[in-house]
Amino acid sequence: MGQLTMKLLSKRKSYFLFAILATAFFYSKDGDITTSVYATGAAFALPLALAAMVGIMCERTGIVNIGIEGTLLLSSFVAFYVAIAAKSILVGFVAAMATGVAMSLLLALMSVTWKMDQIIAGTILNILATGLTSFFYIQGNMLPSMFKQKPIPGLSNLPFFGDVLFKHGLLMYLGFVVIITLYYGLFHTPWGLRTRSVGEHPSSADTAGVSVSRMRYVNVAVAGAIGGLCGSYLVLELVGSWNRGFTAGKGFTALALMIFGRWNPMGALAAAMFFGLAQAGANQLMINGTVNIPPQFVGILPYVMTIIVLAISAGKVRPPAAEGQPYEKGQS
Repeated sequence: MGQLTMKLLSKRKSYFLFAILATAFFYSKDGDITTSVYATGAAFALPLALAAMVGIMCERTGIVNIGIEGTLLLSSFVAFYVAIAAKSILVGFVAAMATGVAMSLLLALMSVTWKMDQIIAGTILNILATGLTSFFYIQGNMLPSMFKQKPIPGLSNLPFFGDVLFKHGLLMYLGFVVIITLYYGLFHTPWGLRTRSVGEHPSSADTAGVSVSRMRYVNVAVAGAIGGLCGSYLVLELVGSWNRGFTAGKGFTALALMIFGRWNPMGALAAAMFFGLAQAGANQLMINGTVNIPPQFVGILPYVMTIIVLAISAGKVRPPAAEGQPYEKGQS
């Protein structure tokens, strides 16, 4: 076990060193374009990372959530139209968070209380969100405003890092704080220990006095709030408009990132940054005229990369042991 851990740490250090060297190389060739690509890549990566956090929160507590796509779709829809109706993006943001929590509580109800098959429960959420947003969608609406860039004084003046990390909107800053907090909480707090025990061996957690059902309900609800944050970031800060199929499969891509990141928030964030940089780099190549490919091919790039990531990860990662298994009190 110790040798395996050391091998994983050594491999991660190699990846990290390669990323630093590659960034330094491109920055030395053209600092402005490299900075722009990385800043855009970070903006593209955040929704994928937040969606992956939804999956991590659920699966670490034993609930499979393939309804992430539906949560993002419906919460972004609600954020957009509530912001228009209330003439306030802040109200839209709160409504999106509430929608995410409601969707997740519905998943918890079906999975924990009714003990439905969790794949089917997640599929129901996706179908529900697609149906509701398609039925109530109205063309021609515009947001009253968007969350603007809020450069952090001092830090935003740093070369490279200032533009990449410290010249974004409030929701992006909040998203990164959530990811870091979730990482710390999962691996360095009693709550994280209880969460992981419920996802690995719920009967042992139950014997130790942890309420498995309550833990799953709470964690799935928190995951829904993160999904609402992701949906509101997409529509209120990143894009500024909404149309059918707005989330474009980000919830499904996030599941691949979660697996590739080994159900670790930092691993999933690193994988999301890789995806975001790949998309931003492809866009930059098209803008420069370096490659002449139809934009539709750039659009399918995330899905191709998802297949590659899953193929690489197959058989090399282990999900939480109790993932997808309903729990009955007294069950061994």
